[in-house]
Amino acid sequence: MHPALEALRLQTRRTFLSGAVGGAAIASLISEDASGDEPALKTTATAKRIIYLFQSGGPSHLDLFDHKPKLKDHFAQNLPESIRNGQRLTGMTATQDTFPVAPSKYKFRQHGKSGAWLSDLLPHTASVADELCFIKSLHTEAINHDPAITFCQTGAQLAGRPSFGSWVSYGLGSVNKDLPAFVVLISQGSGNPADQPLYDRLWGSGFLPSRFQGVKFRSQGDPVLFLSNPDGVSAEDRRGLLDDLAKLNQMKQDATGDPEIATRTAQYEMAFRMQKSVPDLTDLSKEPASTFKLYGEDAKKPGTFAANCLLARRLVERDVRFVQLYHRGWDQHVNLPKQIEAQCDDTDRASAALITDLKSRGLLKDTLVVWGGEFGRTVYCQGKLNAENYGRDHHPRCFTMWMAGGGVKPGISYGATDDYGYNVAKDGVSVHDLNATLLHCLGISHEKLTYKYQGRHFRLTDVFGSVVKGVLS
Repeated sequence: MHPALEALRLQTRRTFLSGAVGGAAIASLISEDASGDEPALKTTATAKRIIYLFQSGGPSHLDLFDHKPKLKDHFAQNLPESIRNGQRLTGMTATQDTFPVAPSKYKFRQHGKSGAWLSDLLPHTASVADELCFIKSLHTEAINHDPAITFCQTGAQLAGRPSFGSWVSYGLGSVNKDLPAFVVLISQGSGNPADQPLYDRLWGSGFLPSRFQGVKFRSQGDPVLFLSNPDGVSAEDRRGLLDDLAKLNQMKQDATGDPEIATRTAQYEMAFRMQKSVPDLTDLSKEPASTFKLYGEDAKKPGTFAANCLLARRLVERDVRFVQLYHRGWDQHVNLPKQIEAQCDDTDRASAALITDLKSRGLLKDTLVVWGGEFGRTVYCQGKLNAENYGRDHHPRCFTMWMAGGGVKPGISYGATDDYGYNVAKDGVSVHDLNATLLHCLGISHEKLTYKYQGRHFRLTDVFGSVVKGVLS
């Protein structure tokens, strides 16, 4: 029996209830103990796992996805007051006297049978356009990077809530006993090197038991810190130490009923199993040449976005529930063309390769891939404007993300913005709506996956959110 389950069995009813472990967490433990059987809190699922390609910094929807050809007629004109409606939603341009319209310098073309409009910056993404579901009407409450990223990833702008991956791990448990249910990979882009830092709390478990937090894989040295045995300590020594430690922890667990003790024991056991599973996972030497032809040579360089996309595929092959990629560098206030071209060089090929690779292996049908950042960029220029060089400020009122696989409709564009790409004009989708929809694809009701903390039942979508049925197959 799983040590955490045995610990729960031994608790008195009063101690158990005071621990507030929660039904979903027990279901998670049962799920893991039953070799991946899914807990009963679920409805019908179309996805078994998620790969979230988070583009930190706020990619410009106007230069990548949201084609606004009429803007060329308004080059350098002041954004009409009727569009801006007196609202200054961002701080970097709050002191500007004018808001000159900056049309994208890049050509847009239609691609695939779906006729999706994409910038020439994304030729590889364009090649898989018929697999993608574009949401062009997303909007968010946050105006600055840290609260906006935190909002996307935890459902709240203030730090301290569980991350998306932690909620999924809590609700569904782990299928692969030798790897975490939630893995995090980070890459630094070639765009803005001073982009928003990423803090460990973005993949933390918040007030959920710590066993549900994400495990960050590193690109240098050991993939996971402290995973290797110290010099002079054999695997047999480590096994004996863990067995003795488990007995001591069990004595303390019996006396106190503290669920975190069972969590710690489970984490020690996971770390021991990962000593064998992680080196095999990260060893790309057996990948055929065709893999690197697909993903590009950057996939051979640890820590790049391409290498992380390849690792993401290898992780979901091994039934990891939630793989979170963060790619920094999209915060392009000035000199946007140079920076965004570099960012697209980093990400375009590998993003498309991941979709192609998953589909060829039969994994795309039950793997949901998500691509997008915390907000968009303004249609007006920040700083000096000319046709070839401009910058854009943060823009939370509308932006674009795409999804693929896992039960979403392929080859569609959902929602629309106005002619300036400034306001949502049709079928708005909030961050809470997006998160509710992603959970729905996993077969989880966003209203039922809750955890009681300090007297209140919390959930990823707080008290908001509706499933966006128009994007579902």
